[in-house]
Amino acid sequence: MINIVLFGAPGCGKGTQAQRLKEHYGIDHVSTGEVIRDHIRRGTELGRSMEGYIAKGQLAPDGIVIDMIADYVAAHTGSAGCLFDGFPRTTVQAEEFDRILGQHGLKVDLMVDIRVPEAELVQRILLRGKESGRADDASEEVIRGRLDVYHKQTAVVSDYYAAQDKYTSVDGVGTMDEVFARIVEAIDRAK
Repeated sequence: MINIVLFGAPGCGKGTQAQRLKEHYGIDHVSTGEVIRDHIRRGTELGRSMEGYIAKGQLAPDGIVIDMIADYVAAHTGSAGCLFDGFPRTTVQAEEFDRILGQHGLKVDLMVDIRVPEAELVQRILLRGKESGRADDASEEVIRGRLDVYHKQTAVVSDYYAAQDKYTSVDGVGTMDEVFARIVEAIDRAK
């Protein structure tokens, strides 16, 4: 079993690459952002509680996200592995994630950080907003706020995995195929 944290700022291509990696390696994929957006679309209690955070470009509260991931891990312990997209986003989440995985005899094997310059991230997200209609992708002010939150609260998670010698970064600029090849090379080196 291999567990990979796919990491990077909003707009770096995590979701696109995650789908390809899922198929390539035959592993599961969980995107916390997609799970939360699904709850919002369905109007669940979780979705209603999350709407305000998402609209402002803020991170979901640690407790809610940790519980969601704990349930997911418990339900998928027999899989070939999992790609975690959008989790962990804080050091507290990373520490809890290690504890949750450890309860099942599992661990994070590698964090792959997809690096993209900020100006390109903003353009990618604005384009995605036009195509998808996602409200949190339509405003440059909200996007820049999300990137600011990422730099202040989330980017430090890479230090957590670097200290465990589980961190690698790849250049996220180029075609989807070029970026995919870089990620696969990094994962295969770590296996």
